[in-house]
Amino acid sequence: MSSKIIMKQIIPFLPHDIKTILNGCSPFLLDKVQEIRLREERPLMLVWSDGDVMLNLKGNEAKRKEDAYLVKKEDLQKLLQVISNHSLYAFEEELRNAYLTVPGGHRIGLVGKAVLVDGRIKLQKFISGVNIRISREVIGAGDKVINFILGKNGSVYNTLIVSPPQCGKTTLLRDLVRLLSSGVPLYGFKGVKVGLVDERSEIAACFEGVPQNNIGIRTDIIDGCPKVQGMMLLIRSMSPQVLVTDEIGRIEDAAAVEEALNAGVSVITTAHGGSMRDLQERPGLKKLIENKVFKRIIFLGKTKGVGTLERIWDQERARNLV
Repeated sequence: MSSKIIMKQIIPFLPHDIKTILNGCSPFLLDKVQEIRLREERPLMLVWSDGDVMLNLKGNEAKRKEDAYLVKKEDLQKLLQVISNHSLYAFEEELRNAYLTVPGGHRIGLVGKAVLVDGRIKLQKFISGVNIRISREVIGAGDKVINFILGKNGSVYNTLIVSPPQCGKTTLLRDLVRLLSSGVPLYGFKGVKVGLVDERSEIAACFEGVPQNNIGIRTDIIDGCPKVQGMMLLIRSMSPQVLVTDEIGRIEDAAAVEEALNAGVSVITTAHGGSMRDLQERPGLKKLIENKVFKRIIFLGKTKGVGTLERIWDQERARNLV
């Protein structure tokens, strides 16, 4: 449950006032939390899949901004000091990328004033907003689809997982990595070598090189690396049978996927969208869809709650499997 995760893994590095507020929250408020939002001089907020809530000094819901706790500059400064281990200089890369991952796999997003050098972001300063995104590892999330992506003789179908934001595609992808890597005895699948390009440290949630999530026994991870470079590095160095990465969409992403397929490697990845039309309107995905690169396209949504399996499209036979 989110309340236990927040109490054990998040609260210890929060500034005193916010720590006190969250300690006062009821488990009912914390159990559904996906994000904790800190914006300077604006209300402290908890974000759920279907909305958000402002908090007052006692950790209760505030109906009006005037009754809510307003995040102070000092709160953000203290938080940055703790998560950077009191060394903002060593924190420069994270400030440039606008996020970091902390123990437990939780991702902390940062926004402020961008400092540009030669037209590129060198770092951010005057951090004014922080998004603490709660990582939830859902063991078993992939059970409902794994049999649809396993082929004959231990093969794995090229698969695209599609959903709007915060509908569970990364959660599903993470568990599929675990299953493909460790094997699925129920289907006589022994497991394969998986190469994982975890560009934003959200799948394996590595902390100092060690995955915080269960991503299986045969998974090799390249963490914090752009997808295109990471896929090529893994193909050259680790001989994966399946490549996994999150959120493709650019033309260069599509080219990397095609290169992996030409090397005889299966690909499992995700994309934002809610329909085939959405995919075909994105230049990087349009070609892959037209060429029927993905044998399975899995659509997730919210019709019955976050992560609802809406349908599985068999692109080869042009029919719904679910």
